[in-house]
Amino acid sequence: MSYSDGMETTNAAPMSGRKAQAARNDQTILQAARAVFVADPGAPISAVAERAGVGISALYRRYASKEILLRKLCSDGLKLYIAEAEAALADERDPWTVFADFMRRIVDADTHSLTLSLAGTFTPDEDLFRESAYAEELATRVFERARDAGVLRPGLDVADLSMLFEQIAAIHLGDEERTAQMRHRYLALILDGLRLTSAEALPGPPPTAEEIGRRWIVT
Repeated sequence: MSYSDGMETTNAAPMSGRKAQAARNDQTILQAARAVFVADPGAPISAVAERAGVGISALYRRYASKEILLRKLCSDGLKLYIAEAEAALADERDPWTVFADFMRRIVDADTHSLTLSLAGTFTPDEDLFRESAYAEELATRVFERARDAGVLRPGLDVADLSMLFEQIAAIHLGDEERTAQMRHRYLALILDGLRLTSAEALPGPPPTAEEIGRRWIVT
């Protein structure tokens, strides 16, 4: 993002008090929903209202069903992943630094906790499928740039990244700061393995698109 001069950045009209409060309330609901459903995907929507400190009717005015709320959470997660991938593609530093920093930012964003918890619990809509396809396209470009620069071990596939992110997201130690520390500890070990350009061939093929996608099918 760039700004042409300081004067132009002051022209945007601030939200009214009511709109600003509504935006804050919505963010509070989404943060509560993420915490509730990552911990327990089967939790009722009333648990979200309780955690957010809002009435159930206020929650339903924004999200008419749990299904809609889950879609919103996943959509927001995909948008965050997309933004980080776009930032990586715009980064002109050396390919390994760009790739490693992208991996670190995705771990910090914790988008894959949503995959671990919510896959198969609701039916994605067309918008989610489009966002997912775009996120995959960008991730492939980030991966291929690093691979083509010769900084990744042979035999890797972009689909391997999804599995690695999910393994790291599975680390939960109760304390958020300690969890983040441990996730980056194991990411550092993973990055060392990804950079072993003279390593032996990996056992077995990478996950297929069908293997990754089947988890989102509600049975």
